[in-house]
Amino acid sequence: MIRVLLADDQALVRSGFRLILERDAELDVVGEAETGDEAVALARELRPDVVLMDVRMPGTDGIAATRRLVADPSFGGRVLMLTTFDLDEYVVEAVRAGASGFLLKDVLPSDLLHAVRVVERGESLLAPSLTRRLLDEFVTRRATPDERFAELTERELEVAKLVARGLSNAEIGSRLFLTEATVKTHVTRVLTKLGVRDRVQVVVAAYESGLVQPGDAD
Repeated sequence: MIRVLLADDQALVRSGFRLILERDAELDVVGEAETGDEAVALARELRPDVVLMDVRMPGTDGIAATRRLVADPSFGGRVLMLTTFDLDEYVVEAVRAGASGFLLKDVLPSDLLHAVRVVERGESLLAPSLTRRLLDEFVTRRATPDERFAELTERELEVAKLVARGLSNAEIGSRLFLTEATVKTHVTRVLTKLGVRDRVQVVVAAYESGLVQPGDAD
């Protein structure tokens, strides 16, 4: 079972998400929160695998709540941000806060279920329109060299670049002629050496350092 915590200040929204999620026998909604502070407290108490976190909530917003959870070593779950606001600053700040995914609330039910599974597996997920906005943000900023990438082996650096371009483990394996299990091992080592939690953070670090640029083919 994948344990899910819902965090949204609107009861109707929470009810709708619960209805969608509980139709799937493999998903279990373990709790609901109306504020960011309540989401943090319940996440620490209930230990969900995935927190569906609204960006805008009274008091502590979803981004601040995500930042607090990600910084807590006892929290082993993932955060999937949901919002009605398709705005650049929310995407960038949510990703930097440590969110593993970011979707708009008008997402199709099937896509929401898929997103929860993807994020729970430790992979990253951004809606296509939001990915474009995130990358556009880096085009306007000057890259800052990141010494952490110097710690990677040549193969790990190849894998990191492909992760940053959004390829799955299977796609990376096909590109580099490696088994999916081997790719997973390389990805784990990349995460460890960079000191990041998941693939989204690899994307951020790679673009911020200039390791990859929007439009790169390789």
